[in-house]
Amino acid sequence: MTWEELVADLTARHPLHESKMFGMPCLKRENGKVVAGHWNDGGLTVKLTDEAAREQALALHGVELFDPGMGRVMREWVLVPQALSDEWLRLVEQAV
Repeated sequence: MTWEELVADLTARHPLHESKMFGMPCLKRENGKVVAGHWNDGGLTVKLTDEAAREQALALHGVELFDPGMGRVMREWVLVPQALSDEWLRLVEQAV
């Protein structure tokens, strides 16, 4: 799945819209809170506030806690590589 396909699917079914956060394309709720983003290496960042969902995501090969490059991971965010794009929709659905 591409970022564009993901955005089209999710915005058609949920009150989300495409926006930008620090230059990164992202999906936001109506209240402006970011749910997911398309990271510069082609991966997907997803905010999983549910600890069990986050741990399940981290159990997937290649998924890691998201570090935006400042040397400090974002506790509730995971980075899902492009190679696992077939998991993107499921994970963002959990975040929504």
